Amino acid sequence: MLSNPMFLAMTVLNGLSMAMVLFIIAAGLTLILGVLRIINFAHGAFFMLGGYVAWQVAEVWLDGVPGALWIGAVVSALVLGVLALVVERTMLKHLYGREEHYQLLFTFALVLLINDAVKVIWGTDILTISHPDSLRGAADLGVTFYPKYRLFLCAFGVVVAVGLWLLVEKTRWGRLTRAARMDREMLSALGVHVPTVYASVFVLGAGLAGMGGALAAADRSLFPGMDAEIIVQCFIIVIIGGLGSLWGAFLGAIMLGLLTSFGTIFFPQFELVLVYLLMIGILLVRPWGLLGREEAT
Repeated sequence: MLSNPMFLAMTVLNGLSMAMVLFIIAAGLTLILGVLRIINFAHGAFFMLGGYVAWQVAEVWLDGVPGALWIGAVVSALVLGVLALVVERTMLKHLYGREEHYQLLFTFALVLLINDAVKVIWGTDILTISHPDSLRGAADLGVTFYPKYRLFLCAFGVVVAVGLWLLVEKTRWGRLTRAARMDREMLSALGVHVPTVYASVFVLGAGLAGMGGALAAADRSLFPGMDAEIIVQCFIIVIIGGLGSLWGAFLGAIMLGLLTSFGTIFFPQFELVLVYLLMIGILLVRPWGLLGREEAT
């Protein structure tokens, strides 16, 4: 089958489209983990909630309006950003520097609350979002036809990666987040309001999760509990790529997406196991991840 260009192109593109959605979500998680040092189990629930908000906007409030999905994606990012700001300023800020089990219990409680809220507001039925008119159907790639929407996801993931890199590496905000990660006390002594930096990172991370949920909702079904698989995949991506490394998360997402795509076809019984074997193999060689940095002890 690998000698068949059509099969190979389809499998690779399926893996890449999946990888780019996972990267958008995992990028937010790696920022939160890298700067705030918070193990945020609620990140997958933010993703799920973003998908439902986008469905509410695109399929209920703006049904039939051109560009409804894009409006839903923006609204999802904004809603999740506001929710994250409220959560961080009222509750999460009290857990900075505390033992990890407090963070785990708190974020897991958020998962339960968000899941119950989704069931109460939207019920337990499976929901879907229609593709935008301009991205319906398939594009002719020469060797095969492939859905236009998934091609868009492949391109958009790269755009997000470059945009986040420019934000983190080339702006004052990015320099402040890196400084906050290395030495919060010194940054505060220099007159920077560190809580504002922390809040902005958490808001950005949640906004990315919400946007990822909106974009994924047009390519998969929405249902309560869908966050469980996503959060596991995102943690694997962050671990593979290296804590706090955006390009590490990008590379990790591509590796996970391609491995899942090919593994589903060639090793369907062991597809889940392959991902964990990949993670274990990388950690045995580089415990700090592919592009992570070994921290001094």
